Amino acid sequence: MDEPFVIVGGDAAGMSAASKAKREDPELEVIVLERGEWVSYAACGTPYYVKGEIEELSELVAVTPLEFREERDVDLRTQHEVVDVDPDSSTVTVLGEGERYELSYGTLLLSTGARAVEPPFEGMDREGVFTIHSLPEADAIDVFVADTAPETAAIVGGGYVGIEMAEALSARGIDVHLFEMLPHVLDPFGEAVAEAVEAHLAEQDVTLHLDTAVDGFVGRAADGGAQTDGAEEPATDGTVGGVRVAEEVYPADVAIVGVGVDPATELAEDAGIELGPTGAIATDQYGRTNVEDVFAAGDVAEATHVVTGEPVHVPLALTANRAGRAIGQTVTGDPTPVGETAGTAIVKAFDLGAARTGIVDEERAREAGFDPVSVTISAPSRPHYYPGGSKLTVTLLANAESGAVLGGSVVGEEGAKRIDTIATALQGGLTVADLQGTDLAYAPPFSPVWDPVLTAAKVLEGKLA
Repeated sequence: MDEPFVIVGGDAAGMSAASKAKREDPELEVIVLERGEWVSYAACGTPYYVKGEIEELSELVAVTPLEFREERDVDLRTQHEVVDVDPDSSTVTVLGEGERYELSYGTLLLSTGARAVEPPFEGMDREGVFTIHSLPEADAIDVFVADTAPETAAIVGGGYVGIEMAEALSARGIDVHLFEMLPHVLDPFGEAVAEAVEAHLAEQDVTLHLDTAVDGFVGRAADGGAQTDGAEEPATDGTVGGVRVAEEVYPADVAIVGVGVDPATELAEDAGIELGPTGAIATDQYGRTNVEDVFAAGDVAEATHVVTGEPVHVPLALTANRAGRAIGQTVTGDPTPVGETAGTAIVKAFDLGAARTGIVDEERAREAGFDPVSVTISAPSRPHYYPGGSKLTVTLLANAESGAVLGGSVVGEEGAKRIDTIATALQGGLTVADLQGTDLAYAPPFSPVWDPVLTAAKVLEGKLA
């Protein structure tokens, strides 16, 4: 390969591909073009930076730019933005260091990631209104909270970001109100998880506004409160003072909008690269797009769901890292599938852990063509006689006809990582009977003899019989 392997985007998928390609073929020229200054960083750690558990942003960086350049021999160019891809000439156009230049590629990987959704709310541009999907955004929130000492926060969105930021801001002494337009928080996790988390959030003095659609943000009035319609005094500045819901305004000195992410597909679309039904870039099992010599991976690309076989958009770190690594191996001559995804996810909600994998909702399972049967059980995480245990709630779904495991969820103060057992069952195509017969480890400090996941499988097997 005479021309280089060029990678657009320097986070999980991009840097995994670069590292693997250099490891497999040290003579291959690998160039990474990243428009920001940070690469290979853990965006999932940003709420814990805002909380104060992580002192420096740099601690979230897995491998520094210097290490990539000097130890892995990757030509990493930070603050170099690709503004055009031309598949006909196999070139990309780059803006960097005050110049515009074209760069030829032999193989191209688009790993441009995703960006936080900014809803068309009135007042999104007010000072003190933030999204959080990058290190600079996390730093901006941290600085604002430190400088202004807000008393009340509005969090819009009850997904991962909303739940984690509720904990982060509460830890800094801020009164938190969380607004979710759906009936429950953590909707993809299922009702059992949502109800447990909602009860726990209330115990932590987080005020929940469920089934509540936010209309926008108002400014801060001259008296320091939230500006209201018809107020004689105008807002003193562009700073947020409250969140508007229909005709009501709730005070807020800082606001976090966490309503999801969109894949950053602009470069791909302009280059004639096809998008899939999810709106992310469509790829085959090796991460190849419809354009020759162009791959896509990470939050910008679709993946294949292990249960349904359908394309899904799963913007999670492991999916991105695994796909990037596989593509790095493929471009060096060893075709390697990027793998399927079960959408396995876990989130910390104060003292609770909540996790899910596969299909959790019966309605969603029916839409996918299955005849679902499910159970929800509660069991101790440790034997009753051993200290430190707590209740663990497990939901397990299966297909009535085949008995195949379709998915599940787990929520409790300890043991949420047991979701990995269910995820493994999905990847292995196990039935409920297979899962029930799994030989899981037992010792009193870790689990009762019948692990809660095995108990759920046992009860579900009874319903299937």
